Amino acid sequence: MFWKRNIIKKIYSAYLIFLYFFLIKSSLIAGPDPRRYINYREEMRKFVILISTRSREYKSSFIVIPQNALELIKKKEEPAELYISSIDGIGCEELYYGFGRDGRKTPQNMTSYYLKYLTYLQNYGKKIFVIDYVVNRKQAVRSYLFSKKYDFISAQTGRSLSKIPLYRFNYNRGAVTKLAEAGNFLYLLNPARYGKAERFVSALKKTDWDILIIDAFFHNRLLTEKQVELLKTKSSGKRRLVIAYLSIGEAENYRYYWKKKWSLDPPPFLERENPHWKGNFKVRYWLQDWKKIISGTTTGEGFEESYLNKILSSGFDGVYLDIVDGAFYFEKKNKIITK
Repeated sequence: MFWKRNIIKKIYSAYLIFLYFFLIKSSLIAGPDPRRYINYREEMRKFVILISTRSREYKSSFIVIPQNALELIKKKEEPAELYISSIDGIGCEELYYGFGRDGRKTPQNMTSYYLKYLTYLQNYGKKIFVIDYVVNRKQAVRSYLFSKKYDFISAQTGRSLSKIPLYRFNYNRGAVTKLAEAGNFLYLLNPARYGKAERFVSALKKTDWDILIIDAFFHNRLLTEKQVELLKTKSSGKRRLVIAYLSIGEAENYRYYWKKKWSLDPPPFLERENPHWKGNFKVRYWLQDWKKIISGTTTGEGFEESYLNKILSSGFDGVYLDIVDGAFYFEKKNKIITK
């Protein structure tokens, strides 16, 4: 009996060794786990292109402007031509002031780094929007003059983005129906101080900014087509552009799409909370369930109920896309650099 048990053990050991090497070989054939080798930059480019394509099927003149993530305009030092052709401009925070906090001068090496990409994109006829976070008029003037030197349009404001800034430069008396005609813009995303949507609309209508970049929602209620239309006229009576803010790299728990159960049972696309912005959660933006919420999927599923379609239906002239640099969050997290 002993010799039989010994033979069985040897056979079993041989089986385990065979199974081990079979699995190793299979994994080599199959290649590494594709989830760990996602090209995060390319997936973000595809997402922006999808938003651009979907919106322009509805309105051919619809404007698409991503914020930051300047590196996406290049692939291995070559232009990302499809991505570039899908956008009308780009926003850049802290080009000259606001590095880490309001009023802090951006280090020269960072300013030079940003300029390398901004001037490159400008050669493609794209409009450059600069947001500098300043604390006094002296900084605001310096910021404006620096951007003017490169023919960028700039906003000098506070990081809270909750009130109409005291500083406005490059006054334009004419109508603005396209980006090329704009000389300035207002960037105001937190309208809480206005109490009611009517007061907010009334306050902005009294201004003469060429472009308004605002949230499409006021206290979680979508601005109506009538309200947006009112905002499209400056106090001078001339036309201007009104563009809606849209975060595509984070989910926000105060938005209409947020479900209470997500706190305990998060969907696959939901990542951890942003430690610097309470209520904002990184998302795996390449997953179709998230795309369905924002713009509809690549096959068009969900577009009618999407955030993008709500913006279009309210009559906004375009979208200003935030957290496009979510691509770099995943690169850093997974220690993978993509191009």
